[in-house]
Amino acid sequence: MDWLGEEMSSVSNVPHETREIVIKEKITVKSKGKELTFNLVDTPGIATKIDYEDFLKFKMNAKEAKERAKEATKGVIESIKWLDNMDCVLVVLDSTQNPYSQVNITILGNLAARNIPVMILANKTDLKKSDVKRVEAAFPQYPTIGISAVKGENIEGFYEELFRLIK
Repeated sequence: MDWLGEEMSSVSNVPHETREIVIKEKITVKSKGKELTFNLVDTPGIATKIDYEDFLKFKMNAKEAKERAKEATKGVIESIKWLDNMDCVLVVLDSTQNPYSQVNITILGNLAARNIPVMILANKTDLKKSDVKRVEAAFPQYPTIGISAVKGENIEGFYEELFRLIK
């Protein structure tokens, strides 16, 4: 589910479940008298490393694991191509996990060089292991908002920062 409560793509414990770009057009969000309409491009995570052996841990056979790795790599390449067309990038991280293992630092640097605004969403704040401060400390140059997409927590805070970032 996206933060609007609408289904976007499949989710599982297996890495790179999202391997294709999903586009939702003409999304409108309203907050505190402001309104923003945009197209949402949900891309696969832009990982720094995709190794088929990582998929073997999830009871895939070697053939399935290699196919997953190939599809995930293709998804990352497609995601990078889309970055040229973005007005703003939201990097959604799992706040219960190491933030550095979830994002490609080179991509963030590339976005900064192009002056494309970036916001970090530290998701899963509803879980006990959530540590938004760790995510903020990892990327102090970007605004970081803690949310729980599944429970809809702090969505207004997210919208407020999004409106500020987009102007």
